[in-house]
Amino acid sequence: MHLFRRTKKKELEELFDDFYNQADYTSNNLEFLINLVAHFRPEKIEKEKPVSIQPLLDYLNEHAVRRYAMAVYLRNVFQNRKFTAILTDSGIIRDAYFIREVRERIASKILPEQPEPDTLQFLLNQVFYKQRDFEWIQEIPLPEINELIILLDLKTIYDQEEEHANTAVTEIISGISLLIQRISGRALEQDVLIMVPEYENIQSPFESFEKKLDLIVEKIVRERTFSLSATDTDFQDLVHLLEGCHQIINNAFDNSAKFGISLRVNQSLLRIRQQLFRIEALVPLLATDSEEDKRDNSIYLAIKLIKYNCRKNNIRRLMLDSTQTIAYEVTQHTAKTGEHYITQSKKEYIHMLLTAMGGGLIVGFLCLFKVILGKAAVSDFGHALLYSLNYAFGFILIYLLGFTLATKQPAMTAAAIVKSIEGGLTGSLKDEDRHRSFAILFSHLFRSQFIAFVGNVFVAFPVAMLLIWLLQGLAGFHIVDEAKSEHLMTDLNPIASWAILHAAIAGIFLFLSGIIAGSVSNKIKHKKIYNRIKEHPVLKISMGKENAIKFADWIERKWAGVSSNFWFGVFLGSTASIGIFLGLNLDIRHITFAAGNMALGLFGGNFDATLYPILMAILGIGIIGFVNFIVSFALSLWLALRSRDIPISELKYLFRSVWLYFKQKPLSFFFPIKNS
Repeated sequence: MHLFRRTKKKELEELFDDFYNQADYTSNNLEFLINLVAHFRPEKIEKEKPVSIQPLLDYLNEHAVRRYAMAVYLRNVFQNRKFTAILTDSGIIRDAYFIREVRERIASKILPEQPEPDTLQFLLNQVFYKQRDFEWIQEIPLPEINELIILLDLKTIYDQEEEHANTAVTEIISGISLLIQRISGRALEQDVLIMVPEYENIQSPFESFEKKLDLIVEKIVRERTFSLSATDTDFQDLVHLLEGCHQIINNAFDNSAKFGISLRVNQSLLRIRQQLFRIEALVPLLATDSEEDKRDNSIYLAIKLIKYNCRKNNIRRLMLDSTQTIAYEVTQHTAKTGEHYITQSKKEYIHMLLTAMGGGLIVGFLCLFKVILGKAAVSDFGHALLYSLNYAFGFILIYLLGFTLATKQPAMTAAAIVKSIEGGLTGSLKDEDRHRSFAILFSHLFRSQFIAFVGNVFVAFPVAMLLIWLLQGLAGFHIVDEAKSEHLMTDLNPIASWAILHAAIAGIFLFLSGIIAGSVSNKIKHKKIYNRIKEHPVLKISMGKENAIKFADWIERKWAGVSSNFWFGVFLGSTASIGIFLGLNLDIRHITFAAGNMALGLFGGNFDATLYPILMAILGIGIIGFVNFIVSFALSLWLALRSRDIPISELKYLFRSVWLYFKQKPLSFFFPIKNS
């Protein structure tokens, strides 16, 4: 027995037979409306094939009695149903805390809230219960909807059901008033005000809008017209004031580059923006100049109400809107950092090689330390802690000494590339020139990555070999035996091990470390950490003013990188232990550490390895490096593109230009040749 069996659609004639025979036209009976909508609801929404209600129109034209019955039924069903809550709440962020908002929406998707039966929201929940219902509704041809309204003699939102009664416009006005009051209160909160200090001594446009709305409401109520002319001075002033409200919020988001922004402030600003967009959608309904305007506005409102109700628990839209500004600020930091990782000249190229060699030197030590720490008689948690500290302090040392760890580049350089794409899109360059400039930039990035790999790998290998020879060969310490040697070599074999998957995991962690760096930098800016340290009374007394300033400057410049490298080390060091705890084959593979481990494996096996495992280890190192690069770069590129709202389709033309440039100057992708 199927619990959720699909119900076969009833024919139109059968629907009306059931409806007419029941003769129940009260507002509580929604069965006919539910079945009628289900009859026209398409199984697949196609914009090229919009839904037509022409069969319904033909049927009503042929059956006058049933047309009258349907008109009476619809008037009863929709009469006195309140919908202010849909206008003010549906689809608008309710909470300044992102996680709580996501949790609430997930819960509402699983077990939807059910309002009172006499509200319009209850009706829409029952009739248009599918999230995409509004999509096919809004594609129904407008002339067909107009014909249906005329056939059934349906009233517009401006018509009174009876004398001295309110109209739907009253609900709209209440909704706008409630929204602007909420905005005014939220906009006066300190965490919002600090984002727009330029408006500190200026009268709030939100208050001005509210006062102007009160004047309009008074005029509408007094004249009982329930609408104004679009040329009315007060109405035009209201529209102008709304633009000023939008400008404040736009400035607040723009100022995030200067002041930074927290997720909570972002949510508050986003909520105000959504409320302003909702007001912007409702204000035009206050103006009409003809009966046709009244009918068109009524149709517009009906479709909007269905849309708002259908999308009220949309989680994907929430995620996109809530994270875009934060993602932009995060990638702004990584873009600025990434610019330093792209070499332009021969001098910069050589400098990159030297810093990468310094990184390889430290990694050679880290490889040996990890093997030694693996012999410690501690729990899995103990090993995770020791490995994490080994990696973390090593990466921090590389960062503070100005050395380079090759695979940390992609997460940074992806944002720098997207920043250049954004500049090209908004600039005056022709498409061909913009694409070629991108290809040249990408060649610089690729050769920078190439030489960083070379510097890391070709130093980490001999350093690790030298250290194991000194400690095990000369000093006699037993560090790597034959079993460990075989294990180290097998881990590099891309066929006999999970090296590719483990390299991808490392790539994800590289991406996350880039996000952490940008996030910490954004937080330092938003919380004004520099000024807090600089003006801290205790620090100024104990360290002196100059040292306090230097310390504040160091924190501002370096702390994001220190935090990023620390957590990257924790991710790498704890993955294997977490895998053991979960019973999963989790681990990490990193190209530079792979080179050092190969040296330890060869020495531990007394160089008895045959050609096959050596070749497979070399191949494995290359594949590990490629996977590290491609995973972290792809994820970072996706985030950077999304944060700047650049279409993915743009990449097709950009990478085509890269291929053409590669065929012209292949060596420029590896070496800094002239005119490249």
